[in-house]
Amino acid sequence: MSTSQIALLASVQQFLDRQHGLYIDGAPCAAQSENRLTVWDPATGQAIATTADASPADVDRAVMSAWRAFVDRRWAGRTPADRERILLRFADLVEQHGEELAQLETLEQGKSIAISRAFEVGCTLNWMRYTAGLTTKISGRTLDVSIPFPQGARYQAWTKKEPVGVVAGIVPWNFPLMIGMWKVMPALAAGCSIVIKPSETTPLTLLRVAELATQAGIPDGVFNVVTGSGAGCGAALTAHPQVAKVSFTGSTATGKQIARVAADRLTRVTLELGGKNPAIVLKDADPQWVIEGLMTGSFLNQGQVCAASSRIYIEAPLFDTLVSGFEQAVKSLQVGPGMQETAQINPVVSRAHCDKVAAYLEEARQQKAELISGSAGPDAGGYYIPPTLVVNPDAGLRLSREEVFGPVVNLVRVADGEEALRLANDSDFGLTASVWTRDLTQALNYTDRLQAGTVWVNSHTLIDANLPFGGMKQSGTGRDFGPDWLDGWCETKSVCVRY
Repeated sequence: MSTSQIALLASVQQFLDRQHGLYIDGAPCAAQSENRLTVWDPATGQAIATTADASPADVDRAVMSAWRAFVDRRWAGRTPADRERILLRFADLVEQHGEELAQLETLEQGKSIAISRAFEVGCTLNWMRYTAGLTTKISGRTLDVSIPFPQGARYQAWTKKEPVGVVAGIVPWNFPLMIGMWKVMPALAAGCSIVIKPSETTPLTLLRVAELATQAGIPDGVFNVVTGSGAGCGAALTAHPQVAKVSFTGSTATGKQIARVAADRLTRVTLELGGKNPAIVLKDADPQWVIEGLMTGSFLNQGQVCAASSRIYIEAPLFDTLVSGFEQAVKSLQVGPGMQETAQINPVVSRAHCDKVAAYLEEARQQKAELISGSAGPDAGGYYIPPTLVVNPDAGLRLSREEVFGPVVNLVRVADGEEALRLANDSDFGLTASVWTRDLTQALNYTDRLQAGTVWVNSHTLIDANLPFGGMKQSGTGRDFGPDWLDGWCETKSVCVRY
């Protein structure tokens, strides 16, 4: 099997070689802060670029640029059809530069180039075009006044949708381009302005995409990018008094901090947070479907997926068969750098995250848990964690309760489906879940009783632009996607006219 890597596009190398600053008011610009952050290649541990570490003053400059653009209605005042046309042109430019963006994504995040092409570019384009189409579907309602006052008075009443204002979008490092566009596109479709902050680990693709947005015709100041640490840049952004809405994807701990800050000014928030997502496998399930579906559901992007299946509860009659099948599948995975097209498992995003995942596994080893691991990967300075099955781990282990966010999945034997359901719901999280069975009646019974924002049957991690997505419990507040998506980026105003 080939271990050669794809050739780097000249445009990618040129972009890496730039002195990256911020993107404010329609153009790249230097930060006032002289602090720099290094972007590392997870496959080698080598530096590939540096970016600005924005100060609170830099953040203020970006937010005020967005605020001026919103107040003078250079974007919000355009017709919905005009905004839709420009957003579709934006999507076309992302498609034209798709290979460049995919390579940047793999270099800074570590994921497979195939996943970057299919998800970070391909799926992102689907979401961009879907959301652009919603621009012309924003509408209010005509309503009757139910109790006119004074008696006999005549009224005409209606509602209208207005953009909420300046949006702060905080983007995680696992799917920077795709999740970034999940924030940019609904904001722009609704007529808002946005300041987006990518993770300091993976800032490059959103800096490049901002240039494409300007090229597409999105007015200056409507789409701004600030780079920097969460504690500095991110905190200043979410606390800014001109920010009307915060859309955050990331850890539950950080989401709680943002919610506390937002509560002080009653800033609108959408939080898509962590998950410890269960899969329930009933004894009549098709073993081949289960293995194929949950290998992807568990190990896609090295398990660095908020919706990933990280604990699989298997009814006893099928348990040994599936453990054997998963073991064969895990040990057959080829581990290597993301730029190697044949590699199926790639490095995790950073040295710090690699150490964190390794600590979970070390605790399990010390507690005598049964671990089944695949290849350890290249020994060349990269951030590799072998794909690992943890068989019947003790419920007290941290990896049984916490979101590991790595290529680690627990396989747990249960007596029956009711025990599986009890264990599945015994969690602080409630993002996703799946049920595996040939019995549709059984499947629907479990979908009603699982405490999760999304429940799949005989699949896992299917996320679609037309299906609302979000979590229960400590997995978040609000919903993204679906035909009503833009409601979360608008205010509803009631108008009542007496005549």
